[in-house]
Amino acid sequence: MTHSKTLIALAIALGGLLAQPAFAQTPSMVTTTAPAGLYQALGEKPGITRLMDDFVNRLVKDPRIGGHFKDVKPAALKESLTDQICQLSGGPCKYEGADMKSAHADMDINKGHFNALVEVLQSAMDAQGIPFAQQNRLLALLAPMHRDVITIR
Repeated sequence: MTHSKTLIALAIALGGLLAQPAFAQTPSMVTTTAPAGLYQALGEKPGITRLMDDFVNRLVKDPRIGGHFKDVKPAALKESLTDQICQLSGGPCKYEGADMKSAHADMDINKGHFNALVEVLQSAMDAQGIPFAQQNRLLALLAPMHRDVITIR
């Protein structure tokens, strides 16, 4: 299994195994506990900002899922994702965006789209030099969101 496929399999498997969704119904409340040191391993807010900048730049260009972001302002998406990942990883940021179910309700996202997004994120993490173990720790926090992000079953 390739590096990318391993991460995707891990993300999907963890999503099915974890009982708690990553975000409660209130958009700013995180229900999972960040693994110790993950925020620091991601480079704190500057590192997460660089990661989300790279990720969004790749995302909007990806032929499999870029169309989902044609009406999105990349700068706003980067800022929102930075706050979300910062908070989720144990940093001091506060994510104030929509919950995942509301944010993706009208986007017609299937499992293939979700997997493509995970691949793009993994490529961005590789490019930013984030160690594989830390990538898996972040994906483990994000994986439960698949229940709310995938709208076409």
